Order: sequence, then structure tokens, then C-alpha cells
Amino acid sequence: MIAASDVDAFWRDGVVCLRGVLSPGLVRAMEAPVAAAHSADLSELAGAPRGRGRFVAGVDHWLEQPELRAFAVDSPLPALVGALLRTSDVFLYEDSVLVKEPGAAERTMWHQDLGYFHVDGTQVCTTWCPLDPATADSGAMQFVRGSHRWDATYRPNLFVTTESLPGTDGDDVPDIDGGDFDVITFDLEPGDITVHHARTLHAAGGNHTTHTRRAISVRYCGDDVRIRFRPGAPAKPTQAGLRDGDALGGAAHPLVFRHGMS
Repeated sequence: MIAASDVDAFWRDGVVCLRGVLSPGLVRAMEAPVAAAHSADLSELAGAPRGRGRFVAGVDHWLEQPELRAFAVDSPLPALVGALLRTSDVFLYEDSVLVKEPGAAERTMWHQDLGYFHVDGTQVCTTWCPLDPATADSGAMQFVRGSHRWDATYRPNLFVTTESLPGTDGDDVPDIDGGDFDVITFDLEPGDITVHHARTLHAAGGNHTTHTRRAISVRYCGDDVRIRFRPGAPAKPTQAGLRDGDALGGAAHPLVFRHGMS
């Protein structure tokens, strides 16, 4: 399912679009679990007026929802990621549910995933799997091509604001909209996914359509990734007891794919 050109595109551009890699039945089966997922209202955080469409998001649903755990562990995603990352082992880092209701005007601000993650390494990526058609009008993802090669770790923000989280290390995210950067995007149908490197800068617009934009994002790590705690980044209770330099595995970040494993 993965061509050499897809692997090359991922490492060259920091993102690749894979068409039709998830079955229609699998995508439809995720609609009820996504609706039941406990998520935070980011529109309220942004000060949006009541009664307008909301932008809601949450993380680590795989820990409590069997359907979302199966999506992260037993779907085609781990094997696809293994090929893209050129890794023998694939470990689950986290999942998230991202829903922009019709009229949710909040833009997902430019950010880099690695600054939120308590890991370090080159083989870290995020899969973005829409349950609905995703276009520029509904909030499709945008990526700065090649930004994973800038050798910078940017401070995380709260997604709906450009203000960096207090106490975090690194550089503030540069002004992508005001600069001359190579920004790319993909219109996606259910079954299509994008996979981007954890250092790739990305964003998404508001949903200005009449249909909801729902997506599941699953983050994975490969062979060279180790625990590295980042000051100020959101804490994960599952990582209690881990130390800088620890390998991934176990209950916190289970092995979900191994090359040659049946």
C-alpha cells in the first residue's frame, strides 16, 4: 500500500497524502466513538460567542474507548507508519479527536507537534484521518513543506491562540501567514489520510460549511525515539515513573507493529 515515492515524499516534504487506505466501513464505524469521546471546547477557550459552531478536541481516548484503541492498534495505520518511518517497531504515542462543527470559525493556529510530546527522535509522526470530506472551506490541514528539516523545536500553544504555553522551551512559532513559505494542503475524502512528521509546522482553517468536519489523529513513534520530558508541555499520567532516555513500550506506549510480526 506504500510506494517508494510516498516514503520519499514524507521525508522530503514532511507530509504525504495517502488516498483510500482506510475502508469505508472502518471510517463509518468510528462515527459513534468520536461522538461519544470526551473533548474540551476550544471555541470557549478562544472566547467565541455562544450558539455558534464549536471546535472541540481531546486526547488519549484509546485508553478508555475500545473502538478507538482498535483504530489506533489494529487498523492499517501502524503498518503504513512503519513503512513511512523506515522503522522496525512502531509504538503508539497518543490519539486525539478533532471536531469542527458547522460555523466553527476558530482557526487551528500554526504549531509543531513535537513541542507537545515528551519524546525525542527522528521517527515520530502524526496521522490525520477525516470522517468527512475535508476542504479549505471546512478546515483541511495546511503544512509548511520542508519545515521538519529546519532543526528547530517550537514552543506549543493552545491551538486557537498564537501565545506559547508558559514555562515551555524553544523558539516561538514563526509568522507563517505573514512570510514567504511553501504552504501545501490536500482535499481529503473519508478513507484518505495525511501523515506528517512531528517537526512539520501545520495549521487548519475554520469550518465555513454546513457539514461537520470530524477527524481522528493518531501519533506514532519508531525505533530511535526515547522519552524526553519537556518543561511546560501537557503532562501524561501514563508516563508517571518514566525517565528521560527510557525506551517506549509497555502500557504507556504499546508496541503496535513490528516488521515481520504476524
